Order: sequence, then C-alpha cells, then structure tokens
Amino acid sequence: MASSCLPPGVLTLKQFMRRQQVLLLYRKIFRAIRQVPSEADRKYLQDWAREEFKRNKSATEEVFCFNPPSSTYHLPGLQM
Repeated sequence: MASSCLPPGVLTLKQFMRRQQVLLLYRKIFRAIRQVPSEADRKYLQDWAREEFKRNKSATEEVFCFNPPSSTYHLPGLQM
C-alpha cells in the first residue's frame, strides 16, 4: 500500500476544505452576534459560541448537532 507523500501535520485537501468551512461559520456567527442590541446578551452569545467551538475543536465527524442557547435571538444573516 502506498504511503502518503504529505509530511506529518499537513492537512489533506478534505481537511483543509472542512477547516475553511468551519472558519466561515465562526465568522458568520460572530458577525450576526454583533447585531444583537444588548451588550450583556452579546457577551453571553460570544462566550457561548467560543466555548462551543473550543469544545468541538477535536471533532472529526462531519455531522454534528448545533445546539444554540435556550434564549436565542433571530440572528440576521446567519443561515445554517
């Protein structure tokens, strides 16, 4: 069986594309959170989003559940 010609630690094309999609989602979420009028709610949502991304940083499955906080806003511009 042929071994990979990529050096260790280099992302495959599929991994690279998935990473780009995750970064795009992260940016979209934070842009939408900026639209929330209440500063306290904005801070709560930012902290929640950061924690969720940190918690799922090592996830390798492509199918995942997105569980927004119980008191959600309609965040304009965010489509999932």
